[in-house]
Amino acid sequence: MAGALLALLALLWRSQVLIAFDYFSPWKGQQQMYKLDIGWPKIPEYFTGQTFCVAVDSLHGLVYVGQRGDNVPKVLVFSEEGYFLYSWNNTVEMPHGIFVLNTATDSSVWITDVGTGKYGHTVKKYSPSGKLMQILGTPDYKEIWLTGTNGTGIGQFKIPHSVTVDPFGRVWVADRDNKRIQVFDKVTGEWLGSWSSCFSEDGPYSVRFTGNYKYLIVAQLNINRLAVLAAPPVGSIGDCVMVNTVQLADETKPHLVDVDMKSGAVYVAEIGAQQVQKYVPLS
Repeated sequence: MAGALLALLALLWRSQVLIAFDYFSPWKGQQQMYKLDIGWPKIPEYFTGQTFCVAVDSLHGLVYVGQRGDNVPKVLVFSEEGYFLYSWNNTVEMPHGIFVLNTATDSSVWITDVGTGKYGHTVKKYSPSGKLMQILGTPDYKEIWLTGTNGTGIGQFKIPHSVTVDPFGRVWVADRDNKRIQVFDKVTGEWLGSWSSCFSEDGPYSVRFTGNYKYLIVAQLNINRLAVLAAPPVGSIGDCVMVNTVQLADETKPHLVDVDMKSGAVYVAEIGAQQVQKYVPLS
């Protein structure tokens, strides 16, 4: 009798879980394009501060996470499988953005730091192990072009929060508080167009291309959402087309994302949930 009762309770519990999953599923009513990797990272307790940014080294299978907080390591390094490898804290104050650059001879990690101390308000280049190699603003930095002032007009910005480049030589800028993405020529800085119709609910906080450059992944912090937009071919950028969304849990606050250009996995730095989550493509 007791065994039958336990079995019934287990069945009821499982039914409630399935109902809850279906109700809260972020892809309810649309075709699922990404699946949450619940096993990444292996030990989430390594996240001890606010996780502001994430960058993927696709060549070496590494994931760099920048976090803020008192007495916490500012940069955490994981394998793409989710194993914690090492961390560093030297010369990093308040990381805001992070990016990995691979060349034919070496790899480097670039961090924008908004701290107010000796190393703050700079863009810095590090070795993969955390050795400070360069601070932008020194004589070895050459400005190619500069565009934009504060405002709402063409080529103006209200908090340009993220930037990425496509294979056609176009620079895509998440113009956050203007609720649009503006596009420029990589060489000349010429304005090529903007997208705004997809961002009526919330502005773009982060923009990254998928590995095949078929889509753009855009983080919208205030509505806890990732938007998947169709990437235009060379030529006119037209207007944006939203092909899919990933609705995150309330108050996760996705700040910046990055994409593994080999596997297509999307990593999301969530300052509300104080974690980084990994989503893997289903096709």
